[in-house]
Amino acid sequence: MISDKLKELDLPLPEIVYSYDLSKQQEIYDYLSSLNDLQKKSYLIAKTHLGTSFNIYKSNGFKEWKNKFK
Repeated sequence: MISDKLKELDLPLPEIVYSYDLSKQQEIYDYLSSLNDLQKKSYLIAKTHLGTSFNIYKSNGFKEWKNKFK
């Protein structure tokens, strides 16, 4: 199940991700799996600084990735 795959990522996720439908969760998993080390650091900084207002699905990095690869 995709929620299990998301939990296996070595990145903290906002809890709201688990309430998304399965297709959004799969996109988020694919996106996070594609990040290099520098991008992962950027993700962690954004998540830390924005806290609960951070929305990965609306983040610039996710939008750019989706436009490029989907």
